[in-house]
Amino acid sequence: MASNTLHTILGSTGNIGTALAKELTAFTRHIRLVSRNPQKVNPTDELFKADLLKEKEVLEAVKGSKVVYLVVGITYKTKLWQEQWPIIMKNVLHACEIEKAKLVFFDNMYCYDPAHVGHLTESSPVNPKSKKGKVRAQIAGMLLEKIKESRISGMIVRAADFYGPNAKLSLLHESVINRMKAGKTAQWLFRKDKKHSFTYIPDAAYATAYLTQNESAWNQVWHLPTSKTYPSAQEVVNILAKHLGTSNKVAVLPGFMVSILGVFIPILKEVKELSYQLDQDYCFDSSKIEQAYGLQAIDPEEGLKQCIS
Repeated sequence: MASNTLHTILGSTGNIGTALAKELTAFTRHIRLVSRNPQKVNPTDELFKADLLKEKEVLEAVKGSKVVYLVVGITYKTKLWQEQWPIIMKNVLHACEIEKAKLVFFDNMYCYDPAHVGHLTESSPVNPKSKKGKVRAQIAGMLLEKIKESRISGMIVRAADFYGPNAKLSLLHESVINRMKAGKTAQWLFRKDKKHSFTYIPDAAYATAYLTQNESAWNQVWHLPTSKTYPSAQEVVNILAKHLGTSNKVAVLPGFMVSILGVFIPILKEVKELSYQLDQDYCFDSSKIEQAYGLQAIDPEEGLKQCIS
């Protein structure tokens, strides 16, 4: 039965924030959505405008919360990440400590050592080489230090690249799914034959909500359910082509072209330092959550079908 405890989502308008708000209704009747321009997901949602870079606004946003979810997204620019993420994490940790609220930080895999990208687990070495990865390691470390000091209860949940119905700012959607739905040729970066993990947004949101209901899940790092079937970009396109009745051609932008075009196209310049995720097999292992709680990821073919239905 759903409780009346307050669950607050910081960064509520993104892919995960929206999906998480839907999933949390099974556990609580009191959900607060926080962003600079929050919008209701459920009829009873409480909306709160706040800038997470401002300490006082974060304190007000978190006030009265039992669980806080930090799922905010920052513009994909290294300089902004370096400047803004530490401030946001500091503000959120401070507010949660004052309110005695538990904190869930929704993270990615950038902090891990690129040498281990072929098989990433929660125990993989945290040894980033990219600038963005170093930022992620820094802010995750801030939360883990608070946990170690028993000043806060928290957890870090991590996911691979997103996909799911109506996903926004997703590489797979922008470069492949949406293009193929529009009758255009799929595009990819670096290598189309290397396997790559993708996390289905509804799976990630449900698992995040579920973990917070289990006391044994706190003060740990969790990989959210991600299929053990790691399709290459070409295999993804083959699946979509079969169901859409379109060509399975993939236009690949090789590494040297990414470097050249990065001079003129800012997003390619930002992506270049993360080439290790696309030019070799990238496998994100979620066995821990599967074994602990039986949570399973959707089959990639079924997930892709949901994206084009």
